Amino acid sequence: MKYIEHLNNLIKTEVVKPEHAVLFGQNINAGSCLGGLTKGMAVKPGGRIINSTNSENSLVGFGFGLMLNGAQGVFFMKQMDFLLLGIDQLVNTYNIIRSAKHQPKEGSFTVVATVVDSGYEGPQSSLNNFADFCSVARIPGFAVTNRADADYIFSKHLFRSGFRVIGLSQRLGKTEIIDPGEPVKVFGDGTIFQYSKGEDATLVSFNFSFPQAQSLNEALKKAGINADHFNVNSAVATDWFPILERVSRTKKIIVVDDSKSVHISADSLLAELTGKPIEKKVVIKRKINENWLYPVSDVFEIDEKKVIEEIK
Repeated sequence: MKYIEHLNNLIKTEVVKPEHAVLFGQNINAGSCLGGLTKGMAVKPGGRIINSTNSENSLVGFGFGLMLNGAQGVFFMKQMDFLLLGIDQLVNTYNIIRSAKHQPKEGSFTVVATVVDSGYEGPQSSLNNFADFCSVARIPGFAVTNRADADYIFSKHLFRSGFRVIGLSQRLGKTEIIDPGEPVKVFGDGTIFQYSKGEDATLVSFNFSFPQAQSLNEALKKAGINADHFNVNSAVATDWFPILERVSRTKKIIVVDDSKSVHISADSLLAELTGKPIEKKVVIKRKINENWLYPVSDVFEIDEKKVIEEIK
């Protein structure tokens, strides 16, 4: 099953649960339904599905209004870039709401946005760092990279009280969804997933680099290196203790991050590692070429043999 198909099935399962779900976004119930993401959605009689205009600032404000009145709102967006148009609401309105002495009714508001990272998109693919976007106002955010984290995040957070953003990968959309099996453990309500445990090294993947990190983990195993594998789904206000505790044992860390930002998602973890007794540290990130604003493949590749040699 494709990544987008699995997410569509999850969405259809979850949106029929609340009594007053309000789902909105451009063409979410018409045309291609955001490339199939929202195809076939239905809500209970007390809910609504709205094919809205493309006024993102107003739509984000509308979502907060639903939340303040105890409803469950979900704004489905074709691409995260457009959410920049609602930045005033995301920062100022959200800050006012959460700093209020008297908290509103237990409503919810979730933005489900697709991160444009598929390549050949030109300037629109420059904003691929999901955590970087969320950090603007310390917005709770969860990146979806595989079957296990998708199942957990959508069931746990789509209609949870309060506000959050769920980020999807356009690049993964048409690929077969990765099934890593049952996670070893989930930390922080889905901020960190641990997929393997080993005593030789600690591997940590960020943003939407899970597929590359999983492949690297398999290569490490074949080379006789058994590694922990943690995937960080939310780098905003994350408790790094589970990872730091494992690194203190293995003394070796490999960080994989496909973010395009100057300050990558992994920087906060790397800062926490400063001064720690680590024997080897390998940081794998993108090399940004001069043509990065033009339509290029944006492929993020890892030289697995080189990493194995460096971490031995």
